[in-house]
Amino acid sequence: MASRDSGTPGGGGGTVGTALQQNPQTSNMTAAGVATGVSGMAVAASASAGGSQATGTGGEAAGRVSNVQRIQQKKAQVRAWPRDKKMEKLAIYSTCRADENCRCNGWKNPTPPAQPARPDTPQPAAPPSQPCRSCGHTLGDHVSHLESAVDDDLDRLLSIVVDVENLFICLHREEDPDTKQVYSYLFRRLRKCILQVSPPTVEGPLGTPPFERPSIFKGVTNFVLHKFNHLQQKMMSDLAKMFLHCLNHWRLETPSARRAHTTPEESSAYKVNYMRWLCFSYVPQLCDSLPHHETTAIFGRTFLRAVFHTLRKQLLDKFRAEKDKMPAEKKLLLLNHFPRFLSMLEEEVYSNSSPIWDADYRPQLPPHLHNQAAERAGNTASRGEFERLSVQPGEGQYTTVSLTSSSARRSRPEDRGEKREGDDLSESSSKRLKIETEDLGEETVAEVVATITDPRQMVGPEVLFSENAARDEAAKLEERKGNIEFHVIGNSLTQKVSKQTMLWLIGLQNVFSHQLPRMPKDYITRLVFDPKHRTLALIKDNRPIGGICFRMFPTQGFSEIVFCAVTSNEQVKGYGTHMMNHLKDYHVKNNIQHFLTFADEFAIGYFKKQGFSKDIQVPRSVYQGYIKDYEGATLMGCELNPSIVYTEFTAVIRRQKEIIKKLIERKQSEIRKVHPGLTCFREGVRELPIESIPGIREAGWKPPVPSTRSARSPDREHQDPDYLYGMLKTLLNNVKSHAAAWPFQVPVDPNEVPDYYDHIKYPMDLKTMTERLKARYYVKARLFNADMLRIFKNCRFYNHPETEYYKCANNLEKYYLSKMKETSLLEGNKL
Repeated sequence: MASRDSGTPGGGGGTVGTALQQNPQTSNMTAAGVATGVSGMAVAASASAGGSQATGTGGEAAGRVSNVQRIQQKKAQVRAWPRDKKMEKLAIYSTCRADENCRCNGWKNPTPPAQPARPDTPQPAAPPSQPCRSCGHTLGDHVSHLESAVDDDLDRLLSIVVDVENLFICLHREEDPDTKQVYSYLFRRLRKCILQVSPPTVEGPLGTPPFERPSIFKGVTNFVLHKFNHLQQKMMSDLAKMFLHCLNHWRLETPSARRAHTTPEESSAYKVNYMRWLCFSYVPQLCDSLPHHETTAIFGRTFLRAVFHTLRKQLLDKFRAEKDKMPAEKKLLLLNHFPRFLSMLEEEVYSNSSPIWDADYRPQLPPHLHNQAAERAGNTASRGEFERLSVQPGEGQYTTVSLTSSSARRSRPEDRGEKREGDDLSESSSKRLKIETEDLGEETVAEVVATITDPRQMVGPEVLFSENAARDEAAKLEERKGNIEFHVIGNSLTQKVSKQTMLWLIGLQNVFSHQLPRMPKDYITRLVFDPKHRTLALIKDNRPIGGICFRMFPTQGFSEIVFCAVTSNEQVKGYGTHMMNHLKDYHVKNNIQHFLTFADEFAIGYFKKQGFSKDIQVPRSVYQGYIKDYEGATLMGCELNPSIVYTEFTAVIRRQKEIIKKLIERKQSEIRKVHPGLTCFREGVRELPIESIPGIREAGWKPPVPSTRSARSPDREHQDPDYLYGMLKTLLNNVKSHAAAWPFQVPVDPNEVPDYYDHIKYPMDLKTMTERLKARYYVKARLFNADMLRIFKNCRFYNHPETEYYKCANNLEKYYLSKMKETSLLEGNKL
């Protein structure tokens, strides 16, 4: 709340934040930016409707920086202050703790400057003994609870302070009463978080996201799968991603402006959704202290119906108004295909019988494809003061899972609140592992599955000690025998912790200190006994021999693994793998599907074996400010599949292999059937069609597909430059339209990257390649290939492997090589 005697929140000090200009009637996105977003460029929407507009072409207008960036700059300046200056700023927002009867809600400078200084101007900090103008107690009495806080905690609180002061300015400049009400509510919430030194949350009568299922993202995804065949899905998926991106960054009209052309019932429902949108989607983009959710991930059909007509009209009007700024291919996409896409989507949005809004909707697959069923069995866990994780032996049942591609294994975007750039909407359905069942009836498959019921066929001694045994087989066997146990334990400040738990925590601290000698012991001790951290303990003979210390961030959807170690004399027994599998099951059960960790050079190999990768699938904005960076370590991530029970995963795979083996054996027994010889030749038959020979089809023979290769033989391709030009043009357009192609569209600007051409002597980009192609420079396919590969080589040479540019180069190169392989242009170096 504002102080009693000052116009600024807290009652003293200069305003740190930047005012967020509001103009609810103005959109914050240009058509050129949206058009570029189709090819993978993230449209950097302005922080507010009146802010600067980034068109997505790789930079912003000269001299104009978005409000989001200005706010981040202010936060960086505040974090760079000395500790005494930080304490002075936080004292302004902290209640006095000198006396229980003191009601002062913030320290106030007795000698404020006549002209408030700019926040980026260095100013001397007030001494801790400086009395408060309101209550007379010293500055130190207001921040006594922060004396032992580390710098990271102070920076987190100062980040909230910047957001509070921004909201305070917005609150006094906003004229719309509904928007002002939300700003006031969020201002009070953040102010309370500073007083209580607690993480910001949004709780209240508006509820918690998601507010409707299926989400808009899920519905639009289903729409693409439902309406378009595989020939159109790629283009329509791009249009769908663009539509969702626009909706995520669009500024909605206020309820008061909408009230003039809607019924009272519709206005009331829209007002609730508008306030939810402000709280969970719009304001958190500016105040990153608040948890942020994408609009398309937390709202559903009702919300889309309310905004669809307005959004459609504004989008198409903008595209038409800025069509002269678009390249030709984008103009065709946005002015021809996009209106058709919106018209078809409109029918499904307002139709009461549309199947895409069914929560159980599954796309119809061709009849000859059959997806494996996926089911998940949760482990039974007993709860007390700690949670015990164990596998019950002797049941003889194993869960089958459907194995999907890497993109299909990702968590659902509506659950994590965002859509990753480059994900194809149709991948989750088109890249699943499928089994052809043309020749195998369901009864045959069920009969074979019923024969694989004995666990000893898969987990017997002959498997356990074979060279192909899984790494965790020995550990699983020991757990079944009761030799080892797994427990999730942690310290607590609110509940009594048992003596057994404290002894285990002390033992784990010793294990981590011994196995991680480069980590300071006091740092290990602080995190192991921190109530915010928990540890999965591996217990043997009632003492911990290993463990994984982690911290969960439920609002962000990920956990950070801090320490992971097994005592040296118990290693190479599969304990580490089995321990990690238990941790994965524990997080799946708690609806957290991402791991992040900083691994040193000795741990990278272990984490790779456990499914971790340097290609982080969690957006940086999700974890930035929540986890601490470590020098000399590599950030790695792992994405969990909620359909998998990881402690039983190897057994499931073994069972599936056994089923396939049985099916193959049964099929081979049918193929090896001996048929009687042909007698028709004795009767004068001179020729016989191959398909009429008994047993030939059963052996797998199929009529040959007529080949069109002869019409375009290598010789003709070599002699026909028009054919080569057409093939290369199509290939280049596909590459330019890929989601990862945005850094390579135009030459690097030396004004933005002054030293680039000092390091890169032979630059190349997609625009230059387009000009060369038009000039008929590429008379050989290998010339085209050399230029394309040079783009990726230059990028990897100049940029660090952890950068977004480096990852885009790898992804685009992989896509290009697959497309080049499809064209067969480089086969045998014929061109």
